[in-house]
Amino acid sequence: MKINPFFKKKNDIYFSDILKVIGLKTSKKNEKINDLKDLITAKKNDISFINNMKYLEQLKNSKAKYILIDKKFLDNLKDLNNLIPVDNVLKSVSDITNLFYPNSLDDAVDFNVKSPTIKKYLKIKFGKNVLIGKNVKIGKNSLIGHNTIIESNVIIGDNCIIGNNVLIKNSIIGKNVRILDGSVIGKKGFGFFPNNLSNNRYPHIGIVMIDDNVEIGCNNTIDRGSISNTEIGKNTYLDNQIHVAHNVKIGKNCIITGQVGFAGSSIIGNGVQIGGQAGISGHLKIGNNVKIGGGSGVIKNLPDNSRVMGYPAKDIRNFLKENK
Repeated sequence: MKINPFFKKKNDIYFSDILKVIGLKTSKKNEKINDLKDLITAKKNDISFINNMKYLEQLKNSKAKYILIDKKFLDNLKDLNNLIPVDNVLKSVSDITNLFYPNSLDDAVDFNVKSPTIKKYLKIKFGKNVLIGKNVKIGKNSLIGHNTIIESNVIIGDNCIIGNNVLIKNSIIGKNVRILDGSVIGKKGFGFFPNNLSNNRYPHIGIVMIDDNVEIGCNNTIDRGSISNTEIGKNTYLDNQIHVAHNVKIGKNCIITGQVGFAGSSIIGNGVQIGGQAGISGHLKIGNNVKIGGGSGVIKNLPDNSRVMGYPAKDIRNFLKENK
């Protein structure tokens, strides 16, 4: 997706503007910078960042013009000449995000929502007290339940069923998707910088992307991405009361049972099955066809076809031997 429909970007941002906003001295170089992107999606005129050395390979392969990096990592990367060392990478990313997207923290309530007009949304069935924002697209033969709010610019595909008391914002949803009662899709993620005086909120300019044939259970919360997007793959089913944090990517054909929690930026492969009340820590990679037992705590990467259980999660055969 080349254009973010939810947050308007300022186009005339130069390298000197970025250096100024993060408190660094200006440079003789003053080229125009197109956008702030993650390491993978950044292009030659973008700026990016790295805050964890587990993304070193992505750093070396990134096309970004400039990359923010913590000063403590600089000695290990002297061969790269496009790095900008800073004291606090995430604080600098926050300041730059606000520079490019000045309205990114102002989306708590969409006051443009109104009752839908029948002429505009043919072949769609609405419950009572539904509110729809501007530029919303809803596919044919879809159903929207009572008291549901769909905020501006959201896209929903054909044959979708959206339950009662659902809130959808900052999202693009495919065909044949079911979102059950009470779910909140596309809210800002839990990102802030604590200090002695106040907690400064971290802007989120990513979106939620839900592929075809997905089911989202009751009272799920799916946060939009901070810089990249939060994604739910095709044919994946989420049970009730699941939390998916910002930037999480869940693959195809997964089955996630009740009360599972995903911390930010973890990547879940295809065909993964997770039992109830399991927790997945942040910035992890879970391989394809992995099975995670209920109540487990996953704190490290898991290769394809793993079967784990317990806290910390370990091979299920070892877990069963230790807990006979």
